[in-house]
Amino acid sequence: MSVAIVADSSSDIPKELAEKYNITIVPLYVLFGNDTYKDEPQIISHKKFYNMIRESTVMPTTSQPTPGDFLEKYKELLKQHDSIINILISKKMSGTIASAELAKKEMPDADITIVDSEMVHMPAGFLAMKAAELALAGKPKDEILKTVEEYKKKITVLFIPSTLEYLKRGGRIGRSKALLASLLEIKPILTLNLGEVSPFKNTRRWSQAKIELFSTMESMVKNPESLHVFVGDSDMKDEGDEMAEKIKGRFGIKEIIRGEIGCIVGSHLGPGAIDVTFYED
Repeated sequence: MSVAIVADSSSDIPKELAEKYNITIVPLYVLFGNDTYKDEPQIISHKKFYNMIRESTVMPTTSQPTPGDFLEKYKELLKQHDSIINILISKKMSGTIASAELAKKEMPDADITIVDSEMVHMPAGFLAMKAAELALAGKPKDEILKTVEEYKKKITVLFIPSTLEYLKRGGRIGRSKALLASLLEIKPILTLNLGEVSPFKNTRRWSQAKIELFSTMESMVKNPESLHVFVGDSDMKDEGDEMAEKIKGRFGIKEIIRGEIGCIVGSHLGPGAIDVTFYED
């Protein structure tokens, strides 16, 4: 049985890896006031997006793909595949899964499975890549789904936003909490927990936050030889490169995936954030 793997654009899988693993990406939408952009690099690049955030007085919002967006992909994929596995952004964060389910109802005879990753960004991306790796190896659908559930428990992501301003403007934290954090120079480290963004640890400075992130990895990683790492940034390439090189040196990893925090997650973190996503086989 040939299995197609579908992810959404909030997973931030680098284009070359989506192509390598034959992962189909369904884009979400980014809204700036009355302007709507499909979350695709040829329509709104990450650089353009972050420049718009800095210059605009309007906070961007995001919207899930339409059922029609999914239906179009389903019909195309089922011409060459027997079944489809969708690995999508946490339903606590987006209505993307609801759209996918509505599209599935339009094809009642099709073998389509929708998986709530309970994550966003590259944690969801890593799940899709693992599923696609197994699909390309000819593994059966049940085995792929079982492995995806196992890997959900393995993946950790740590975000460091350089400011809480965008989280405040997007309604993710209250104004009083943001003001207090600003006065105290608190730089939080955020993670994902039960499908939602949650605080991991508070630090006092940007430099301390990076040190704490690195120390957390050191305490969690047991077998560096089986470690997979993604380092992302939101228009902060030098900081991301520095973190990637530091992780390479400490853990002896041959390859680290470097990428970007895309428009969907970036709508809430804003420019000037870095993240590290990692797991061990």
